[in-house]
Amino acid sequence: MDRLFEVQNLIAFVLGIALFGMQLFAFIDALRHREDAYRAAGKLTKVAWCAITGVAAAVGFVTMTNPLNLFSLLAVVGGAVYLADVRPALQRVSGRGRGSNNGPYGPW
Repeated sequence: MDRLFEVQNLIAFVLGIALFGMQLFAFIDALRHREDAYRAAGKLTKVAWCAITGVAAAVGFVTMTNPLNLFSLLAVVGGAVYLADVRPALQRVSGRGRGSNNGPYGPW
C-alpha cells in the first residue's frame, strides 16, 4: 500500500513540475512583449499580465508538491488564460504569428 502512495506522490510531483513550467513560460513570455503591444491587442496592461503570471509562477513553485489544491488550480488558470488568449493576440499584433512565409529578404 505504501508503494501505491509513493507512485501517486510521484505522479502529483511530476504534474506540479509540468504546471510550474507552463506558468514560468507564461511569465517569461509576458515579460518579453512591449507595453504598446498589449494596448494594441486590447488586453490588460503589461504590468497587470506580468503580475498575474508572476504570482501564478510563484504559487506554482510553492505548491509544486500538491498541484491539485485550490491555489494551484487558480494559478494554472492565470497562466493558461495568458497562453490561450493573450499570447496569440500579442503575436498577431507583433507580427510573430505563424503562417507567414516571409524570409529575411521577402517571401520565399
